Order: sequence, then structure tokens, then C-alpha cells
Amino acid sequence: MDELQKQLTRKPSLVWDVIPTDEKNKAFEFANAYKTFLNASKTEREAVKTIKDIAVRNGFTDIDVPSSGNGRYFKVFRNKCIALAVTGNKPLSEGVHIVASHLDSPRLDLKQNPLYEDVDLAFFKTHYYGGIRKYQWLARPLAVYGKIFTADGTEIDLKIGDSPDDPVFTIADLLPHLSRRLQDQKKLSEVFEGEKLNLIIGSLPIGNTDLKERFKLGMLHYLHTTYGIQEEDFVSAEIEIVPAGQAKDIGFDRGLIGAYGQDDRICAFTALKAITQVSNPRLTGVALFVDKEEIGSEGNTGAKSRFLEDFISDILIKTKTDFSERTLRKCLLNSFALSADVNAAIDPDFQEVHEKRNAARLGYGICITKFTGSGGKSGANDANAEYLGKIRRIFNENNVVWQTGQLGKVDQGGGGTIAKFLAVYGMEIVDCGPAILAMHSPFEISSKPDVYMTYKAYTAFFNATF
Repeated sequence: MDELQKQLTRKPSLVWDVIPTDEKNKAFEFANAYKTFLNASKTEREAVKTIKDIAVRNGFTDIDVPSSGNGRYFKVFRNKCIALAVTGNKPLSEGVHIVASHLDSPRLDLKQNPLYEDVDLAFFKTHYYGGIRKYQWLARPLAVYGKIFTADGTEIDLKIGDSPDDPVFTIADLLPHLSRRLQDQKKLSEVFEGEKLNLIIGSLPIGNTDLKERFKLGMLHYLHTTYGIQEEDFVSAEIEIVPAGQAKDIGFDRGLIGAYGQDDRICAFTALKAITQVSNPRLTGVALFVDKEEIGSEGNTGAKSRFLEDFISDILIKTKTDFSERTLRKCLLNSFALSADVNAAIDPDFQEVHEKRNAARLGYGICITKFTGSGGKSGANDANAEYLGKIRRIFNENNVVWQTGQLGKVDQGGGGTIAKFLAVYGMEIVDCGPAILAMHSPFEISSKPDVYMTYKAYTAFFNATF
């Protein structure tokens, strides 16, 4: 009966229990490269730069350069999206393999008129971006990253808070001695107000006491002498507030990684590393990295934009395929894709929000998420059985440790990914990425073997013959 049980039942495997020692070492080595990527990619703009640099070092050329033609291409779009491709042996009309991830993460953005002073301190006004728990951003060191265009068109990059000698910034929290009446009796959703997420940026006045707003002027004077910025320049700026600090190992045994932005740069990095290892595939492989997922994939750099269509069109032309709208449609219709996004690992302290039989766990490999959405699968892609069978077979044949999961109990909450926006082309697609703890917090937690298995999974997918 033991043999029958082993034959007929399935129990998810802890990665550490099933991989040999040499693969364990590879998982740790891979995690070190991943942490380096995270440290260099605090925003979507920075991530695009990092991905482009790695692509160029691995022989990818700009698809918009007429002379390029080595079958390994990249395309940058508005400095917030990037796509990589390795052309295959089969015609593009038979489809491509796409691994699509997003580069944006929850954060605080500066408002267009951010600078003010109050009670002898200078502040920036912020507007949170994506789904955050506001209290997690208080009383912690924060960094400023951004792009500013001055009145004369000068382009200025800001990166302040992550170099050893940099100052950091913060949002003050109310001391517990005075919070009883103002906060302690309120609902959590009411205690922390978005309009009070004001960033402390300075405390030194300029001029004498007769001068109005001399703390604000002190900051403007510093910004102007250091960067050439005037107050009106904030109107033509995108400045993001992110947690300061580097990605770190967690635990005495260093088996976990703690860092900001792992949703979804964990999938971006693993997809990037996977496609750089692809050579001579049957079907063309595409690694797509988009923006704006955390706010619904809106805008001209989100998954709802036509960037993917444009990139595939470029590949059709580069490969001297008879280009037409019909060929483009057939290519996308016949494609196979992974929506490379994370799932929520079961939280040991809040197990009641998970349905444990169908919850993902840290350390159990990449997670196949058949559907996302909320309630009755509202807003979900919901992959079909035929495609799940193919994905399962690819992973098993390539010794990829995998699990399945859903985002919490049925009526507990939920969320969405970019899968449904690519599914409109008719391609097969399923959500597939590692599970993480403390998702959307300033310090998310991932498991090193899961990162490595995600890389293995995406590599197997790009090389699959279907």
C-alpha cells in the first residue's frame, strides 16, 4: 500500500530535500547575483538600465539599429519597459515563448508641488503608488530616486540614500505616549492617512528670521546649487521614494533573502538570466519587462500598451518574415506565455487567511498559479487544463521543483497580474513565479532555492518544444 500511495498521490517537495549538493551551491551563488541585481534596480527606470547592460554583455543588440542582425535583440521603450528576444528555428507564425514580468513595485511618489515647510522642518508631499500598508513606511530610512527635466531641458538623475556617505530621509511616526485618543481606537485603515506620509528632507534655515519660509528656501538653495533645480522643475519630474538599504541574507543559515521590490523583480531577474542562456531555440523566446502592473497595467508603459506588438513586429521584420497584421495576429495567437509574477507564501503567524491545502510555501520551488482575481475569480485569467498539462510536463522533465498556489482563501481578498492583458491576444498563459512572504512591504522575503528553481523553470520553458 505504501508503494500505491507513493504512485498515486502527490506531496510537494521542499527543494533542499530533493536537490544534490552541487545544486544547493548553485542556488546560493545564484542568490548572490540576484541580490546585486536588486541593489542596482530600486526603480523601474534603474531596472531597465541594469537589464540592458546585462543584455549587451550577453550579445544582445538594439533591434532598432539597422546593422544589428545576430538573432539576439533588445528594445527599450520610454526607459520604463524593455524586451529581449532570441530568434528560433521555426517561423514566427507558429508563435513565440514569452516570459513576462513587471519592473514596478509599490512605493511613494512625490506630488507635483511637493516642497513645503512646517514647524521649522522642510518636507516633501508624497502620493503612494500601488498597494501599500502605510504604517510600514513610517520611521524607517528612505531613499530618493528620480528623473527631473529642468526648464531648459537638462536631464537630471537623482539617487540619494543608498551610497554609504548619503543622507537618508524618513517619515515620522506618532509616539505611543500620545497616540491613545488620536489613533489607538481607530480602524487600521483610518489611523494612517495618505496625506500624512510627508518626507522629512531638511532642518537648516537660510537667511535671517525676517525671511518667510526660510527652511523651504534652504532646501531650494541646496537643490539649486547641487543639481541646478528650481521649484517649478518638480512639475516635470518623476521622483520615487523607496526603502534605503541593500538586499540582505536572512537567518543564521542565510537561506532567505530580504529586500525591497522582490515583487516582481525576482521574476524579472530570473527571466533575464534564463533568456541570456538560451541558444538556438525551436521557437523564438521573448523576455518582456513592463511597467505599471501595481496600478492595473495602465498607461503607455503597462501591459495594456502595444509595446509587445511593436516588438514582435520588429522581430518579424528582422527575420525577413512576410509582415502583415495577420502574421502578427497569428504569431501572438499561437504563442505560449508565462505571466512571471509572485504568489503569497503561507504566513506562519497569519495562517487563517490561507487555505493551507492550496497555499504556496517558501522553499517548495516555483509556484504555478492557475488563476488569480478575487471572489468568484473576478479579474482572473484562469489557465486551461491543456496548457497546465504542458507546463507540468516541461517542469517535471527538467527536474524543476514546483508547487501550486492561490492568493489566500476564496473570500479573503485576492489580486491580479498582467496575465489577462496578454491573454486577449489568444495566447496560452498562466501565472508562474516564486512565493514570497511580506509581499508589498518594504522588506519582502524570498527563499534562495525558489529563486534558483524559478530560473530553471524559465530556462526550460524557453527551450521547450511543446
